[in-house]
Amino acid sequence: MDLETPYLVFLGDAKDALAAKTGQGIVDWRPEAVAGQLRLPGCYADLGVADLSIQQAAEAGTRTFLIGVVNPGGVLPKQWQGVIVEALAAGLDVANGLHTPLDSIPEIIEAARRSDRRLIETRRPAGPFPVASGRQRTGKRLLTVGTDCSVGKKYAALAIERELVARNVAADFRATGQTGILIAGSGIPIDAVVADFAAGAAETLSPDNDPDHWDVVEGQGSLFHPSFAGVSLALLHGTQPDAFVVCHEPTRKTMRNVDAPIAGIDAVIEQTMVLGRLTNPAVRCVGIALNTSELDAGGASRTIEQTRRQFGVPVCDPVRHGVEAIVDEMLP
Repeated sequence: MDLETPYLVFLGDAKDALAAKTGQGIVDWRPEAVAGQLRLPGCYADLGVADLSIQQAAEAGTRTFLIGVVNPGGVLPKQWQGVIVEALAAGLDVANGLHTPLDSIPEIIEAARRSDRRLIETRRPAGPFPVASGRQRTGKRLLTVGTDCSVGKKYAALAIERELVARNVAADFRATGQTGILIAGSGIPIDAVVADFAAGAAETLSPDNDPDHWDVVEGQGSLFHPSFAGVSLALLHGTQPDAFVVCHEPTRKTMRNVDAPIAGIDAVIEQTMVLGRLTNPAVRCVGIALNTSELDAGGASRTIEQTRRQFGVPVCDPVRHGVEAIVDEMLP
């Protein structure tokens, strides 16, 4: 994906920090590409970078206005359209990760035409994709799965891929969502693929490879989330992982954006094993990645140790402590 840098990350009127997870992911994993952020009144997210107006960003050499917010359904709010038009008029490309395509809005299309700038859709899968075959493929695969959405599956996958590469193990991060695609520069937005072909898209994303090569696949949603379980299952069947890591936020009581209790780690391990055996009978859990950002250092350490004793697998916070123990468990 050919995006010009640096970026002005647009946070709109994000209701909380999690709503800005696309922008936060870019700041955390590609900080050199970020010039600043633009927030509207009522925004409760802050990426910790400079606040810039569109004019200031353009004068500083910013090249792309990147929509860094997610919301249920991926809807583009009407009050954002004028800001996007202003960014195009200032000479910036616009990169969009929402489900609402920019080229479905006449005012934005006209603004892009007048300024000769690009509208870049990261949630538009290239396709076409095949129906999944379930055929066993060569190479190795790891999938991050979750007790909920927005619990750290992308960060865990990126950290695992980085640790593998540091050990001179052949590995690739395989992005399945808009933020991961923006970080990696390629991938498939799995939640935008027609349902019958989603598992086939996951197979395409993680093809045959050398026997010791690892594809580290970014998970989506949760098998227990009433909104996104279908996407999670398609990834599990299509990826046919040899290994999986359960991602969990230990202070969360209910699932994101729905009135349902968060799934337990034990339930996620059990169901991932049961359902994953359809395409890989040897699938196994190699660790648990805890997102302890809501805990202090002592609380994080205690929670990690308790979880390790309870489940008997490596447990870590990928951001605070790294993923060395999980990678040790993956490798022979």
